[in-house]
Amino acid sequence: MAARLKRCVVRRRDGPEQHGVGASCLRELRDKACGVLAIDKAREPITLVLAEDGTIVDDEDYFLCLPANTKFVALAKDEKWSGKSSDSGTSWLSEAVDEVDSAAEKWKQLARQLKGDLSNIILMSEEDLQVLIDVPPSDLAAELAQSESKARVLQDTLQQVLDRREEERQSRQLLQLYLEALKTEDSVLSKVAEPQAAPRKEMDVVDTGTSSTGTPAKTALSEQILAALREKPAPELCLDSQDLELVLKEDRAALASALGWDKQKTAALQAACDQELSKRLQQVQALHSLRSTSKGKKTLPWGDWPSSKRKK
Repeated sequence: MAARLKRCVVRRRDGPEQHGVGASCLRELRDKACGVLAIDKAREPITLVLAEDGTIVDDEDYFLCLPANTKFVALAKDEKWSGKSSDSGTSWLSEAVDEVDSAAEKWKQLARQLKGDLSNIILMSEEDLQVLIDVPPSDLAAELAQSESKARVLQDTLQQVLDRREEERQSRQLLQLYLEALKTEDSVLSKVAEPQAAPRKEMDVVDTGTSSTGTPAKTALSEQILAALREKPAPELCLDSQDLELVLKEDRAALASALGWDKQKTAALQAACDQELSKRLQQVQALHSLRSTSKGKKTLPWGDWPSSKRKK
């Protein structure tokens, strides 16, 4: 399993320009800092120090203990850190790096959704679930105003949801392969049973929706959603509920044109999205019903959230 990337912020000693980078180890952070800060090879190796007090970070274990979004100053060969250099960059210290803050804002927004109602887990996309899983448990616990142990249980639950969706995707792929194998076998057997049969002249006509002489309708779906629909097996499993609704509301001809599919395949996709959305909403409704009868509690109790262990 690949090491988890730690979000860091780097800058030069006397420069206000800042960059957000992700690194799994100290060596990787040095390499990326040299790249984004355009430090000449002749001025390497660089020394990384903490921007707030100039502490030299040259120990891998110490680096791994630092929190995400730690700010570093990259000192080129023969450069030294000084208090003045950090003071001159006070505006830099107070400013946010776009890449880091946008990622932080995203997971915090998702965490607030769960803080309001844990059943929102069911409605999230696979990408959103992974974002919350990757957050340090201590940060997630602070955002949710819960203990770190409960935050870990929640992340285990999120991983479970991801695993189950992947298992369902693989099951659907196996079923599809089985059905295709049966179809091929039936075709071969029919040809063997009727070797003298005259070839059929009729050909099945597939309506691709492109024969219309009018201007094809344009889809309102984003490129990200369209890419997921084209490339992902069982794409309905990786989309969140809002995206599923958008796919269902989309004009079938426009969607078929955007995906380059025929109408039959597009109809099957929308039917799968409809089924997945209905299933998720039913699960949420069931949780709400259980909640309303559980001694009048308004929210799902954190301590009673299902364990992440699965029965074999």
